[in-house]
Amino acid sequence: MRIRPLRMEDLNDCHRLYVDIDWADKSVSEDENLTRRREWLEWTVRNYEQLARLYQPPYGERAVELKESGQFVGLVGLVPLLAPFGQLPSFGRVEGSRFSAEVGLFWATAPAWQRRGYATEAARALVAHAFDHLKLGRILAGTQRDNTASLDVMRRLGMRIEENPFPEPPWFEVTGILEAASW
Repeated sequence: MRIRPLRMEDLNDCHRLYVDIDWADKSVSEDENLTRRREWLEWTVRNYEQLARLYQPPYGERAVELKESGQFVGLVGLVPLLAPFGQLPSFGRVEGSRFSAEVGLFWATAPAWQRRGYATEAARALVAHAFDHLKLGRILAGTQRDNTASLDVMRRLGMRIEENPFPEPPWFEVTGILEAASW
């Protein structure tokens, strides 16, 4: 497996991934979803250079591909993660906490390549880079309670998994937390 920056040639693979994992916007046409994915990819590709110029973290998704064939498997990345983390038990468990920013770990694997360990392998490589080279102290990942595949990846990475004990916001359900000190 290899992790590399995205290129414009990855448009169809990225678009197909988002459609296949049900992240495409169902309220718009296939063409509009493709246009949105193209705009996102253009921004992502430009973002690599701009963040480096500003000495900022290398936020953004990267392609995950098979080393031997170059076959696109999915995406992995470091992303800004903004949520009311103070609601989580280890962050104080305060209902209605203000939002704070953390570095998030993102992964998405094409259905044809799922359940082969690629998400865990890619995420583990990115975590090692983040802790060893970027010197991050903590990485978080979010998911829904029923996303057992992502929860399994979190567990394999050694993340402490915490649920939001409060009903709001409804999308803030489960967070995986990994401290550099425990890595």
